[in-house]
Amino acid sequence: MRSPILRTMLPMVGLLSIGVLGGCSSVSDVTRERVARSESSFQQAQQTVGRSEAGALELQRAKDNLEQAKAHLAKKESQPAERYAQLAQLDSELAVSKSQSAAARKAADELMASIQQLRQEVQRSMPGNQ
Repeated sequence: MRSPILRTMLPMVGLLSIGVLGGCSSVSDVTRERVARSESSFQQAQQTVGRSEAGALELQRAKDNLEQAKAHLAKKESQPAERYAQLAQLDSELAVSKSQSAAARKAADELMASIQQLRQEVQRSMPGNQ
C-alpha cells in the first residue's frame, strides 16, 4: 500500500515532468522574435558595411552567430538560440560602427589633405613668396 504523501506527490511529479519536457520542446515567441531581429540587424549591417574591410570580421562573426542561433532554434533550444541571436546582433552593430568610423576617418583625412593643399596654394600666391 502506498503512503498518502506518495499518492499526493505522484501527480505533482508527473505534471512537473510534463511541464519541464514541454518547456524544452517548444521555443517561445520571444526567442523567435530575437532571432528574427538579429537576422534583420545582420542584413542591415551587410548593406551598410558592403565591401568595406572595416567591420568585415565582425560581420562574419555576426553571420556565424546567426547561423548558430537558427540551428538552435530548429532544435528547439531556447537559451542557446537567444544567446547566439544576441551575439549576432551585437556583432552586426559593431560591424556597422567600425564601417562608419572608417568612413568618417577617411572623410576627415581627405578634408585635411584639401586644407593642406589650400594652405600651400595660399603660400605660393602671397606676394614675396614667389
